[in-house]
Amino acid sequence: MEFKNPEQELKRFHRRLTGAGVFALLAFALLFARFFWLQVIQHDYYQTRAEDNSISLVPIQPNRGLILDRNGVVMAHNYSAYTLEITPSKVANLDKTIDALSKIVDIQPKDRKRFKKLMEESRSFESLPIRTRLSDDEVARFVARRYRFPGVDVKARLFRQYPLGESASHLLGYIGRITDSDIARIASKDEEDNYRGTEEFGKSGLEQKYEFQLHGQTGFEQVEVDSSGRAVRVLSRTPPVAGDNLTLTIDAKLQQVAEQAFGDQNGALVAIDPSTGGILALVSMPNFDPNQFVDGIDTQNWDALNNSPDRPMLDRALNGIYPPGSTFKPYLALAALQDGKRTPQQTIVDPGYFSFGGHIFHDDKPGGHGIVDLHKALVVSCDTYFYMLANDLGIERIAKFVRKFGFGQRTGVDIEGESEGVLPSPEWKKKHFKNPEQQRWYAGETISIGIGQGYNAYTPIQLAQAVATLANNGVMYRPHLVKFVTDTKTGVATPIEPEPERTIPLKQADIDFVKQAMVGVDSDKDGTGAGAFAGAGYTSGGKTGTAQVYSLKGAKYVEGKTKEDLRDHGLFIVFAPADHPKIALAVVVEHGGFGAQSAAPIARKVLDYYLLGKLPPAPAAIAPADQTSAGAGQ
Repeated sequence: MEFKNPEQELKRFHRRLTGAGVFALLAFALLFARFFWLQVIQHDYYQTRAEDNSISLVPIQPNRGLILDRNGVVMAHNYSAYTLEITPSKVANLDKTIDALSKIVDIQPKDRKRFKKLMEESRSFESLPIRTRLSDDEVARFVARRYRFPGVDVKARLFRQYPLGESASHLLGYIGRITDSDIARIASKDEEDNYRGTEEFGKSGLEQKYEFQLHGQTGFEQVEVDSSGRAVRVLSRTPPVAGDNLTLTIDAKLQQVAEQAFGDQNGALVAIDPSTGGILALVSMPNFDPNQFVDGIDTQNWDALNNSPDRPMLDRALNGIYPPGSTFKPYLALAALQDGKRTPQQTIVDPGYFSFGGHIFHDDKPGGHGIVDLHKALVVSCDTYFYMLANDLGIERIAKFVRKFGFGQRTGVDIEGESEGVLPSPEWKKKHFKNPEQQRWYAGETISIGIGQGYNAYTPIQLAQAVATLANNGVMYRPHLVKFVTDTKTGVATPIEPEPERTIPLKQADIDFVKQAMVGVDSDKDGTGAGAFAGAGYTSGGKTGTAQVYSLKGAKYVEGKTKEDLRDHGLFIVFAPADHPKIALAVVVEHGGFGAQSAAPIARKVLDYYLLGKLPPAPAAIAPADQTSAGAGQ
């Protein structure tokens, strides 16, 4: 039997007790040190954090700036309405919640589809609308049952509205929910703080171009909240500042008159004040209703817009690219006079064709126009004359001269995404074709350029700028839509000062000759535009044009027997009054056939309203004429 030593056991016990005591003291010392660190040294930091937990900054969305026409007609404004919103991250079962909500508030299948689309584009912690513009009765029914729906709430929101509906939709544009690309643009402007609480952003047109002026300054409320995150009281408030208002050069009524003049035809019209570059009307048909996008467009309507063969979302005025046809001829005439290649007295005999290199280039009039000088060539739109003229000038001279009028260049209009068009030249071919054989410029291609065919392709706004510059005796202004911007806080209106972009060095006698010939187009008995302008109470200078959509390859063009999508485009350029132009415009009617029949009557209605205040009569159905042509001269 082994006996333990009591003294050793006692010493061992004391050592253990001492160790435990030291460990306990160290533990308490660490706790005290941590307590001292948190309560004394870090006191100010954690006091601020605690206050932050109880105080929340709530952004207040500003009123988006208004858009008004030159006469004060409101084209875009805002209104407030209640929205039923869901925060997906706070809802356990979305489908069951929406089903339950639909028994209280009317929720249609299109609302569900739009909500699903918004979820795909947004973050789960964002509040998303399931129904917008609730009635007072719907708000009251939901509020009484709000306790049953965590993560669901009613919010007051500002909604954009376009009171003119589809009118001017392409120039106004529309707004939509902010995307990653919009966030990148906001960041590039260092505007992240100003966009807190903002969910919409300009997507096209003026809404996009002037987004940061229209948006305004976001306000904030400093709100005390309880442990559940509910607001207790407002501690301070910084009110928002409404966005700047835009006053346009556009005449809203003229815009509507021009749109209605197209009827069911597709095309574009651009009307400009030659003395300032201010755009009076910017039409692209068909158009669309920008109000559809305010709530977030549903899938069905979005697909209908995108898949429509008429392409209503395409801004034809800025992005449509068309051969200019015979509307190109006045500029060739000017080039010939300037370079001394022609005089007004020189004549040719037009047999109805021009033969070059074994190829026959047909005139639009079988048998020809007889003896033709430059004045008559413009008035009757003699193709043969301009075939010869283009051959004599050469492509380099043509390209260099017409470039001065803005052909093949963006005009710089204050809408993003403008197309450049095509001003053909040997250099252009070398850049745009890889095959050496295709890169060669052939003399026969220059001849087609003479009547606005071949590779020639320009936007309607380029055609309008060119004729406005011609009407203004060679002084070119940049086309623009905004007349002045008004600061809503100060009330100060800052005008967009019109400044000449360039002055083309032209002999006044040459300009006067070409302009007078264009007056003959609309007034002489043989003028191609005379029928459309018979009895007008003003004198105008115009030029008709017809642009081939496909190659005739020697066959005759029969409008009434040609498939609609293969029919020629109809064009017309004009300025008026001829002695002191107040308006210049270009019209393109897609597959409209002869410009004298399709585009010129539209221009007449626009000028009648702008110059005389006459509203056009109600449109009547007109059967297509069965006319034939071998070229695209008129």
